[in-house]
Amino acid sequence: MQTTFTEAQLADPQVARSNQILRKCVHCGFCTATCPTYVTLGDELDSPRGRIYLIKQMLEQGRPADEKTVKHIDRCLSCLACMTTCPSGVHYMHLVDHAREHIEKTYRRPWDDRALRWLLSVVLPYPTRFRLAILGAWAAKPFARFLPRKLRAMVEFAPATLPPPSPMDRPQVFPAQGPRRARMALMTGCAQRALDTDINEATIRLLTRHGVEVVVAEGQGCCGALTHHMGKTGLAHATAARNIRAWVREMDGAGLDAVVINASGCGTTVKDYGHMFRTEAGLAGDAARVSAITRDISEVMVALELSAPDKAPALRVAYHAACSLQHGQKIRAHPKTLLKSAGFEVVEPAESHLCCGSAGTYNLTQPEIAAQLKERKAANLAATAPQVIAAGNIGCIAQIASTRIAPVVHTVELLDWATGGPKPAKLTAAGL
Repeated sequence: MQTTFTEAQLADPQVARSNQILRKCVHCGFCTATCPTYVTLGDELDSPRGRIYLIKQMLEQGRPADEKTVKHIDRCLSCLACMTTCPSGVHYMHLVDHAREHIEKTYRRPWDDRALRWLLSVVLPYPTRFRLAILGAWAAKPFARFLPRKLRAMVEFAPATLPPPSPMDRPQVFPAQGPRRARMALMTGCAQRALDTDINEATIRLLTRHGVEVVVAEGQGCCGALTHHMGKTGLAHATAARNIRAWVREMDGAGLDAVVINASGCGTTVKDYGHMFRTEAGLAGDAARVSAITRDISEVMVALELSAPDKAPALRVAYHAACSLQHGQKIRAHPKTLLKSAGFEVVEPAESHLCCGSAGTYNLTQPEIAAQLKERKAANLAATAPQVIAAGNIGCIAQIASTRIAPVVHTVELLDWATGGPKPAKLTAAGL
């Protein structure tokens, strides 16, 4: 794609990066076939190719974002299926992130949209606030039908139950069982600590059982993904910087072999810290160091080689591939390989490349499209007749669980069970 940025514009590292990305696009349209919003809506401007044209025009002209551009960029899930499909290597993720930052700086949204996005940015990344918000949603549920559409979606999203805070999420060190093979920092996340504490607990048991000393580092918190994808760069970088400093202290102290993440949406962002902070002299080097050792839990367990002395029953497990894992991190086989080696029968639904509609805050900001994608995903999952559904991202787990097809658990919970841990509580509740 030909671009016409001026030399003055290209002096901005963000513009220079977007120019590189735009010039790789050859208009082939392969991306349209795997884009969930294009498949759902059939609008060229709701395809990656269409959005690339809108972003190019906006950035080249150096103008504030307009309503049309914002509408179609907001509809993008950032599922990154287009990056998997693209034969030219167009790094759409960095391009759309730049566009969102430009929109946030130059476009004044309607008041209700501003209020919703502000609320999400100050609540979801903080587990205690998130818990309080869920309690508020419970109180509002009887009146949900009278609420504005997007606020109603937030109330309906609230889970029916809320686990108590887990003591294992506090800063501490969990010693390895047997000879220590590695020392790793576990990112405990934010929404996950409120919605499903079983995931981190299962991860810690699984890692320590396989000889890993697990550190929950003092000072870590939200990865910054939620605010980053809203274009709120200042907020995103502030939370990300705290993580970088927390993990670098561990790296320079007792040492770390990896930063392990069990929420693939967070993992995609942390692996990109090196890019996010590349122009910040005080943090660029440390951010790159953190990104270089960040691993998804499935990568870690494949490297450690799963030990399964007490294999669980051969349940039929439908594996849902989270977009951030299969497209963002290019990890496709590891979770299925691990589940099979643990003794489970693994099936994968049709259209596994399509997003479930969760996508961070997407199911709250674009509830109609998210609902259509959820229904499509539910139909494909149900067709596999699963006893259990496994996924590697908390957003997907919450989204799919609302379909009530089968119990939905994190992959690591099944691996923990198969190697000597307790049966996942959701399976016990379902009588499995």
